[in-house]
Amino acid sequence: MNPLRHVAIIMDGNGRWGLKHKKSRNAGHRAGLNTVEKIIKESIRLKIKYLTLYAFSTENWKRPKKEINFLFNLLESFLVDKIEVLHKQNIKLKIIGYKKFSKKLNKILNLSEKKTSKNKTLQINLALNYGSKSELINAFKSVQKNKIGINEKNLGKYLLTKNIPDPDLLIRTGNTKRLSNFLLWQIAYSEIFFEKKLWPEFNQKDYNRIIKKFKNIKRNFGKI
Repeated sequence: MNPLRHVAIIMDGNGRWGLKHKKSRNAGHRAGLNTVEKIIKESIRLKIKYLTLYAFSTENWKRPKKEINFLFNLLESFLVDKIEVLHKQNIKLKIIGYKKFSKKLNKILNLSEKKTSKNKTLQINLALNYGSKSELINAFKSVQKNKIGINEKNLGKYLLTKNIPDPDLLIRTGNTKRLSNFLLWQIAYSEIFFEKKLWPEFNQKDYNRIIKKFKNIKRNFGKI
């Protein structure tokens, strides 16, 4: 049975679910939050230590401004309403990405990180304004600036995931088979599962089904 410390998820399909069921992409984003809470709860039950959620990519700025504003307002409301609950559950929140948001949202993100910084049960890495290519370019620039050797260990010191183990398992919902500029360095040896269900449809049973399959995979890491 493979140990499972870190699960990363590309939460794809909110907009399509919203258009299909409510004729509104924003309704899908709101429904997707319910799935987030279910998966957090199940991750704690399964004693998973790290959960990385791809919430907003560097490419998502190309979306309509109204949808972007709705997403960020939804995130603000979620954190204001739920951060105390997360804190009481001993959950640590870490933002992975570049905080180029409104002053209000940046303040909420910083306070949420500070409040939960010492929690140990589960670390949620929320990928916001995250893009792996930018992350790698900035890491290489930092290595060069500090005049140290270019190797895996030194590069890792300047990644946004510093001190976080690489994902054992990557799940992408939404019946789309691509990585979308997500953790390209870190998932070099992750097991990848593409799930047909849209994110608001994904549930604890689906999560456990994938994890069961993961635990029974023979992982060679280049060996035989």
